[in-house]
Amino acid sequence: RENGSENILSSANRLLLHEGRLMLAESTRLLDVYLFLFNDFLLITKIKRNKKKYGGSDTSLIPVCPFLTPELQSFIREGGFCTVLDQPIPLDRLILKNVEPI
Repeated sequence: RENGSENILSSANRLLLHEGRLMLAESTRLLDVYLFLFNDFLLITKIKRNKKKYGGSDTSLIPVCPFLTPELQSFIREGGFCTVLDQPIPLDRLILKNVEPI
């Protein structure tokens, strides 16, 4: 959406608490996702792999944000990227439950 999307992502008080990969069970298939847990919402992104690598053979020249985990930095250097899967989930509307492994 054009209206209001800048405001939700540009809070000066927002902190990144944790990030990491996860397999999300989506109806009949498993989806490789990357989660970003902020102090006010959870952002679920879908991991996509680019067929072509950037910049020829030397991918070490690709600028990557230094605050990202080494795993995510490496993934981006290999031509991967994350797209937002759905709207961010506010933490005050999120319920977590332990479930038994399948």
